[in-house]
Parts: sequence; structure tokens; C-alpha cells
Amino acid sequence: MLSCKKATELIEKKLLVKLSFKEKMQLEMHKSMCSACTTYEKQSKKLDEIFHIHFQHIDTAQPESTHEGLKKKIKDTLPEN
Repeated sequence: MLSCKKATELIEKKLLVKLSFKEKMQLEMHKSMCSACTTYEKQSKKLDEIFHIHFQHIDTAQPESTHEGLKKKIKDTLPEN
């Protein structure tokens, strides 16, 4: 059985690379018994989508005020807890 710490590591890894069959099975088994990690995965996917949408065309030479505007837009997009 995976710990929640290991499960969250696999969730983040899954966003970057394909998990091995063993890792997939371990993660799915863990999530079937752990609603916290299932919720974490949903939130992590949503954040990843937001970052891709808002940061795919950022020019790092933009003024700092533009970056602050993007930060505010991201915060406004996130659901409140």
C-alpha cells in the first residue's frame, strides 16, 4: 500500500511522463481508498491546465506589472476553499 506522500509524487509524475504499469496500479488502488489523494489529483490537473493556458505565451521580458496581472487572474480562476 502506498503512502499519501508517495501517491502524490506519482500523481505529479503522471502529469509529466507515463507511469509504469505497476505505478498505475498502485496509484489506482490507493486512490480507491483515499478520497484526499483523489481530490489532490483533480486539483493538480486543474492547476496544470491553468498554468498551461496562462503561461504558454509569456514573454519573460514583460514588465513586472504584467506578471502581477497574471498572478491575479490565476488566483481569481482558482476555486475558494
